[in-house]
Amino acid sequence: MFRNQYDTDVTTWSPAGRLFQVEYAMEAVKQGAAAVGLRSTSHVVLATVNKAASDLSSHQRKVFKIDDHIGVAIAGLTADGRVLSRYLRNECINHSFVYESPLPVSRLVVRLADKAQVCTQRSWKRPYGVGLLVAGLDETGAHLYYNCPSGNYFEYQAFAIGSRSQAAKTFMERRFEAFNGYSRDELIKDALFAIKETLQGEKLTSSICTVAVVGIGEPFHMLDQKIIQEVIDSIEIKEDDAAAATAAADQAPMQEEDKSSEAAPMDI
Repeated sequence: MFRNQYDTDVTTWSPAGRLFQVEYAMEAVKQGAAAVGLRSTSHVVLATVNKAASDLSSHQRKVFKIDDHIGVAIAGLTADGRVLSRYLRNECINHSFVYESPLPVSRLVVRLADKAQVCTQRSWKRPYGVGLLVAGLDETGAHLYYNCPSGNYFEYQAFAIGSRSQAAKTFMERRFEAFNGYSRDELIKDALFAIKETLQGEKLTSSICTVAVVGIGEPFHMLDQKIIQEVIDSIEIKEDDAAAATAAADQAPMQEEDKSSEAAPMDI
């Protein structure tokens, strides 16, 4: 995107009907570390890449617990994500105090979208430069939403945001029809597979990713690194076995061709 005379103010429309400041905020989400979410009928899994900016520093948190039944994963400007997660916590606490029941996920997502939309209509504000994957469980079942800096929100079966997220989307699009019947462990494995797709050849380890789960009888929590590493190791073993089987299948026709070429020609 190039600078032009219509991008100095979030309230200024371009002749093409675009708000460039909002589009720039959405671009900030694409530049952030990848985050993926997958949903079945009973569980929702969030996974993020959380590599440190420097070998001398720790990584920034990308997954936040909002309530026992809701959590978020972010991509984009981490400071904005931290502020919005605090806002979401306050909304859940206020609703629980007044109504003595958990806040429905859809209602919380609408409030977050309304808060983001206000920033697209005020000249003294800027849009939030962060996208949020909201995972939750309520009376209507498991839910996975994506909240965009533009104020839009969408419910998904599976989704990915952040840098190189298209590779993860392609992987999930091939498998999403079976997600409803997935168990908790199967969702975790596919979430790690999707995260691995975004790394483009870089080795996946538990030190550079975070996985969180919420489901029936299981409040929102982040998995221990040892458990994540065990799942990653099992994935790599399966991949090695599949590669060995493919190589053996490829060699079998070649061996048969060699034997046929060694046979004596027929006498005429």
